[in-house]
Amino acid sequence: MQSTINSKLHDLESWFKNYDSVLIAFSGGVDSTLLAKAAFISIGKKAIAVTADSPSIPRSELTNAKSLAKMIGIKHLIVNTNEMENPQYTQNPSNRCYYCKSELFSTLSNLLKEKDIEIIVDGTNIDDLSDFRPGLQAANENQIHHPFVDLKFTKLDIRNISKHLQLSTADRPSAPCLSSRVSYGQPITLKTLTKIEKAEAFIKELTGIEVLRVRDHNNMARIEVGKHERSLLFDEIIMDRIDKELKHIGFKYITLELSGYKSGNLNK
Repeated sequence: MQSTINSKLHDLESWFKNYDSVLIAFSGGVDSTLLAKAAFISIGKKAIAVTADSPSIPRSELTNAKSLAKMIGIKHLIVNTNEMENPQYTQNPSNRCYYCKSELFSTLSNLLKEKDIEIIVDGTNIDDLSDFRPGLQAANENQIHHPFVDLKFTKLDIRNISKHLQLSTADRPSAPCLSSRVSYGQPITLKTLTKIEKAEAFIKELTGIEVLRVRDHNNMARIEVGKHERSLLFDEIIMDRIDKELKHIGFKYITLELSGYKSGNLNK
């Protein structure tokens, strides 16, 4: 297995060496962190990590991205994106991610021209291709490169290589934007996103739960946690505190998804 990991890491580093300069769409998740690390190893200062900042990004995720970029040593830029000003996005259709990614990649494309960078890359891997991901259309329209797809990397490959490189993100759960918690067709507002962010921050601080989604169904909070973490909520005092705080935040009803978190639940 070790030889396979070394071989795949070599392939990834070699991929980056084909280019003079690279912009990395950098969220601070497991995928983009490995990209940033490999790019920095391969082409050094010619690699730039860029993180989007908008109301749909939790402040904790922005702080995490800054910390990871500093740890890697890569140059890191933060750009503001304005998807919340686009009614096609805030109306929250099932292809909402298309409009968000279009805004992001358009912003990165402008930065690419401004800084005379050769290409933009993101962390899409081959496992992503089997899921419903409207954002891939936006990536294709903006000529975004996918090193992991080119090299046929799976999510497991990415985690294994990240462990080999001792990256702190190796076992990090996925962390999609706050808008992904809002039911399709329910308008996305700053108030809604703020409620969700506050609710998730409170529950994480109270319980230590790592895999968490607080989904907003028209003022009903549906709490999803990792299957192995459900027992952390089965305490009357904890449940009462969560109920009280989330109602204070602005939710009317507080519910728990008994089967736990499962990727793609919002698409069902």
